[in-house]
Amino acid sequence: MSSLACTNLLSLAVDPEYIPGAHNAIHVCLRVQQNERVTLITDEASKDIAVSLAAELAALGCDWQAFVLEDLAPRPLKTMPQAVLDDMEKSQVSIFCVKAQEGELPTRMQMTDVVNRRRIRHAHMVNINRQIMLEGMRADFLKVDAISQKVVELARKAKVIRVTSAAGSDFIAEMEPAYKWLKTSGIISPEKWGNLPGGECFTTPRECNGTFVVDGVVGDHLCEKYGNLVGNPLTLKMKANRLVEATSSNKELEKDFWDYCHTDENSDRVGEFAIGTNIELKHVIGHILQDEKFPGIHIAFGNPYGAHTGADWYSATHIDVVGTKANIWLDEVQIMEAGRFLIQA
Repeated sequence: MSSLACTNLLSLAVDPEYIPGAHNAIHVCLRVQQNERVTLITDEASKDIAVSLAAELAALGCDWQAFVLEDLAPRPLKTMPQAVLDDMEKSQVSIFCVKAQEGELPTRMQMTDVVNRRRIRHAHMVNINRQIMLEGMRADFLKVDAISQKVVELARKAKVIRVTSAAGSDFIAEMEPAYKWLKTSGIISPEKWGNLPGGECFTTPRECNGTFVVDGVVGDHLCEKYGNLVGNPLTLKMKANRLVEATSSNKELEKDFWDYCHTDENSDRVGEFAIGTNIELKHVIGHILQDEKFPGIHIAFGNPYGAHTGADWYSATHIDVVGTKANIWLDEVQIMEAGRFLIQA
């Protein structure tokens, strides 16, 4: 761990407020062992948080390498720097602590291709910020894992899931038995890389039909631009698993979202259906990394993470949308009312 990149991070002061969240990431979520190797990827915008992660790795005494993306290539990236990919080939654990920039999703897919192939325990911390480090990353992830396990066990048996909300959501998601449900609770395993903070169970649906009112947030680079949508919700209509209409009083949001979902032939296709399970979160903050874990429903148009769910189609895009105060029925059994779970772990 004597490389220039690592030394640069360790020369910076650690914000003491970040220590609980960084400790959670390294010791609870990733369970890094002293005999393992870690690749830590960050950028200038997120370097203060990466410093706290680096300090935990250094204290543990494991072998690790850090990269600051701007030191390797201009942003936004056209391709993931080869030095990063090569280093990941030698690691058992990787961490991506970076602020998203428009057009960079394909480069992140290059990275997760390595993660999937090598079964690396990977923490995806895209757009992590101070508020998330002080809130979501301080969650009791063992408690989140317990409710997530209960939800995924019930969801795997469901044929149809219905979602409604006071904001006007009302849609049906039909499940595909051939597709897998996955749990990403914050306890990260080689089975599936996970976002941090964690707290969701997801699959690729066979078909979604109806209306989903996004009164939380939208994902990817649009999240920073539009933030919390509670005052200007985005109403989406789905038919035969395709987005057929997107409307909002914010016409710029409406156009940006519609254009994003028409990047390629499957960008308008529902690729993810997810139930947020981070019961430690109390409110939507306007950041997709944390808000998609908020108890409720989020879906994503585009890439279905087929390497994990088993879906046999592809898109180069993936954008999440989050609603609040959901009512959820798994077949005929209601498991959530107005955003509150009716089941116990």
